Amino acid sequence: MALNKIKNALFGNEDDGDEVLEEEFYAINDKSYRDEEDKNGSKMILIEPRAYSESQAIADQLKKRNSVVVNLKRVTSDQAKRIIDFLTGTLYAIGGDLQKLGNGIYLCTPKNVSVQGKMTEKDDDKKDVKIEDEIEY
Repeated sequence: MALNKIKNALFGNEDDGDEVLEEEFYAINDKSYRDEEDKNGSKMILIEPRAYSESQAIADQLKKRNSVVVNLKRVTSDQAKRIIDFLTGTLYAIGGDLQKLGNGIYLCTPKNVSVQGKMTEKDDDKKDVKIEDEIEY
């Protein structure tokens, strides 16, 4: 006992808390996970704008390096065209990409996200037809 006290006084205590238990190392709370997720921009955001003024919120998410799926079915055709024009400019500025997923549904991805493959629709004649980048309702 006395020998341990002398040893600790001369050489320091080996159990000073420098060791981190494996459970503590891998344990992460929900807040830390969300904070790390926000830094990495690894979210997929679904937005259904009802007016052109909401396009700024979509651009803000893209600037945070989050992917955004935009459903334009609740806006008029003219508003949808304006939103797409605004998002196209935003995506050009950040080096992102815009892909049409369906009628009025678009995927906006920042530079850090790569999307592989193309979306096709089956025609009545059983031919594959590429989806056009036009806004039709």
